[in-house]
Amino acid sequence: MKKKRLNTKYFTIYFEKNLRSIKKNDKKFLNISFVMKKNIGNAVIRNKIKRKLKSAVQKVLKEKQPVDLNYTYVIFGRNSVYKDKFQLIFDEVNDMFKRIKQIAS
Repeated sequence: MKKKRLNTKYFTIYFEKNLRSIKKNDKKFLNISFVMKKNIGNAVIRNKIKRKLKSAVQKVLKEKQPVDLNYTYVIFGRNSVYKDKFQLIFDEVNDMFKRIKQIAS
């Protein structure tokens, strides 16, 4: 099992190719998890960071950006997500999925 990792100012993303395709009624689904370490703030701050990251990923998906559905993603949020603007976080998420797409090809 070989996992790959990319780091940014806002998060660390681990990704790994699925061993078998996840299909339900011939539709592919994005397999992604958002994780926070306990040493980051309190529960309110951790949940706010997770919500910002989730909405950034949802916006990337709505704009039909390149997200490879054949991978499983785990995103570890960092404290800087809480303080910075959403547009900066969205740009970083978008760039990371583009980099993953290049690595996968």
